[in-house]
Amino acid sequence: MTINFDHNATTPIAPEVAAAMTPFLLEHFGNPSSTHAAGVYAHSAIEMAREQISVLLGCDQEEVLFTSGGSESNNAVLKGLLLVPGKVRPHVILSTVEHPSVTVPCHFLERNGVQVSQVRVDRDGRVDPDDVRREIRPETRLISIMHSNNEVGTLQPIDEIAVIAKEAGVLMHTDAAQSAGKVEVNTDNIDFLTIAGHKLHGPKGVGALIVRNGVQFEPLIHGAAHESGRRAGTENVASNVGLGIACRLATKRLPSCGVGVVRDYFWTRLREVFDDRVTRNGSEQHCLPNTLNVSFHRQEGHDLLARLKGVYASCGAACHASTKELSPVLHAMGRTRAENVSAIRFSLGCDATINQCEQVVEKLVATMETTQLTAYM
Repeated sequence: MTINFDHNATTPIAPEVAAAMTPFLLEHFGNPSSTHAAGVYAHSAIEMAREQISVLLGCDQEEVLFTSGGSESNNAVLKGLLLVPGKVRPHVILSTVEHPSVTVPCHFLERNGVQVSQVRVDRDGRVDPDDVRREIRPETRLISIMHSNNEVGTLQPIDEIAVIAKEAGVLMHTDAAQSAGKVEVNTDNIDFLTIAGHKLHGPKGVGALIVRNGVQFEPLIHGAAHESGRRAGTENVASNVGLGIACRLATKRLPSCGVGVVRDYFWTRLREVFDDRVTRNGSEQHCLPNTLNVSFHRQEGHDLLARLKGVYASCGAACHASTKELSPVLHAMGRTRAENVSAIRFSLGCDATINQCEQVVEKLVATMETTQLTAYM
């Protein structure tokens, strides 16, 4: 039996989500823009999904903009606000641990005249809000700091940063793709917020961007006036419905999911068994309840994972796990090359058990005992 400790990469689609999507794949084929009965039915289903998302995130229903996923949502904000003609070069503030769907578009924007500043993080991967305050300039247009880090799980002080942004008259964006459905997400003082369906037991290829009422930006995709003129393209009805159901399930699940207890037990067992041969990466106090990033001293993470049969986990982010490049996140957190190359991310689901943790520990012990250690330290 495979143990899936890789939920930050993607989550299995919930049966309720698949069941809700199926009729819109097989029966209810209407275009939501059509005025006949089939179109009206599809439109109503999308609006129901929009409401379900708004309940989870504490925003207004009309503030929910459907996208193809987290990457599109992030690109839409950055390019829609910053890629604008004018004499004044707009300025954006990021952290050094942002997801590539933020950093790569910003590299593109920088080549097109946008000013980009990156604030450092501490050894836990957290931003100091005062550092953000100090980076604000008259031409600062946007602050984009992720809600939680996908690799180490560290939660950022978004509420404090959002207040700083509001006081300065600067728009605030946060990528909450890893947070939504795992912890409460407060949208107060947030102008843009990103979520992704497949991170909370919804389908892949769908996400949402929360756009605060009254905030204007240039659409990333131009065409007809879908999504209140903010994103052109015939709506992906089935996936939108699936995302709505996933958010409804997350709203019910959040108060009762005990994954944090299981994660803490797992970390305790790793320390008991491996003692000073393991180091935790990320904040213990400010962290997603399901995420544990650990460096196994004198091991090569990719090789260790390859030998760890029957366990799903990751080295760094899944979007670049096929390479053996050092993690920019761990580098930004001040980790040594040895700590970086030996890191493995375990990300548990709400169905994770103590017994599964024990099995993974046993597999790790057996794997290390039968393998020549790599002398990185």
